[in-house]
Amino acid sequence: MRSKPTPPNPVAHQRLPNYLRTHRRRHGLSQAEIAMLLGAVSGTKTSRYENFTRMPGALTVFAFEIVFNQPASELFAGHYEAIRLAVQERAGRLVEQLSAQPDGQSRKTLRKLEFLRTVVEPKPNSARRG
Repeated sequence: MRSKPTPPNPVAHQRLPNYLRTHRRRHGLSQAEIAMLLGAVSGTKTSRYENFTRMPGALTVFAFEIVFNQPASELFAGHYEAIRLAVQERAGRLVEQLSAQPDGQSRKTLRKLEFLRTVVEPKPNSARRG
């Protein structure tokens, strides 16, 4: 008698907003030490980033990439995934809008549509991690 396959658990595949604490602990650094590397005065900001109560600015995200030698799309995997889905949804709406325009077959519009379709459905080998 075969047992029924277990349905996938959607929570198991849900990513955390970021993995900063994981990387910090993996390298044995304190929040204060990370703050120093980021140019901050204390570990308070590091704590806020790790606890998902604050999102760092672009320059700090770049600093995290340098410190941990990991791309932002992996360090901030949950945020990246949410942003990716939102951008793809908006690109899909823009495809619909451009396709419905009277000049929807112009060369310029066709070029835009071709590009936007790559945003909506990226090819597996060209898709970023996430």
